[in-house]
Amino acid sequence: MKFTTRLLVFASFLPFALTAQIGGSSAFASLDLPLSARVAALGGKVVSVQDNDINLAYWNPALFNQHTSNQVALSFVDYLSDIKYGYAGYSYHVNPKVGTFSAFITHIDYGKFKETDNTGAIIGEFTASENVLNLGYSRSIDSLFSIGGSVKYITSNMHVYKANGIAFDLAANYFKPTRNFSASLVLRNAGRMMRTYAGSREKLPFEIEAGASYKPKHMPFRFTLTLQHLQQWDLTYTDPNNPPQLVDPLTGDSIKTSKFRTFGDKMMRHVVIGGELLLSKHFNVRIGYNYMRRKELLIETRPGMLGFSFGAGLRIYKFHLSYARSSYHMAGGTNTFTLSTNISDFYAKKK
Repeated sequence: MKFTTRLLVFASFLPFALTAQIGGSSAFASLDLPLSARVAALGGKVVSVQDNDINLAYWNPALFNQHTSNQVALSFVDYLSDIKYGYAGYSYHVNPKVGTFSAFITHIDYGKFKETDNTGAIIGEFTASENVLNLGYSRSIDSLFSIGGSVKYITSNMHVYKANGIAFDLAANYFKPTRNFSASLVLRNAGRMMRTYAGSREKLPFEIEAGASYKPKHMPFRFTLTLQHLQQWDLTYTDPNNPPQLVDPLTGDSIKTSKFRTFGDKMMRHVVIGGELLLSKHFNVRIGYNYMRRKELLIETRPGMLGFSFGAGLRIYKFHLSYARSSYHMAGGTNTFTLSTNISDFYAKKK
């Protein structure tokens, strides 16, 4: 079944060993997707912003706190081709001694596929999807530090091929509100497959991330910096079907790349930068840049805005609406919509 095989290759994405694993070499791709509009707009990965947003805390469980209690979030992404995904989540704070709990359900729909036999004749259709149940917990250590973790149960249904697995996140956050500075360290997706697709146990997309965010006191702008895939230095990939030119076809001279340029390219593949223009308490504009995404998907003759992302956040009444547009290819990008609110805001306040 050619379509089934192709789908399994696409969906395959990381396990216990803290070794280098990058996209395309592991199972359960849905674990590494930017789920919320705010994260997508800021480059696809944000671990450090501490402003009581349940959508950011999903990516870093150490960010859940008493201010995210009773928050509900819904997100929807119109991804590439016919792929769509989203999540629903809730957070509840018990008390400072116990901590904060959260629960999310994520669903990714890969769409419909035509099933063929060995001759190529169409014999039917099938669908493919993945689901993740994410249960999180966080607790403040003191006024500056907090820790958190989450456990994820993943199920994957690729027609006749089915798999499941379990993954864990561990995170720590330092937040200095008087300086508007926050820094975090996150270990994501450590775990393993339990049921395999066809008897072959694949890795999960384990990743170490670190980040910091800072808002100058008298400036309506927040800067974010995220360092991704810190478990591996060299993230470059050479396509065997399109190897780099080592010899100039006109002169016959060897083409040399400076060590500084090579070092800079490898370093920047770890960097995701973003910024938020905080125009008011009810409206802000966001922008992000993911260098690695740009390098991996770039078409040299038409680079366009690949790797860049944009978005905005708007508060209407008691609801927060967010939108993001991310550029993955010159043919188009993705649209992300997120809605969140705090149920407590609807309670009648007692005098």
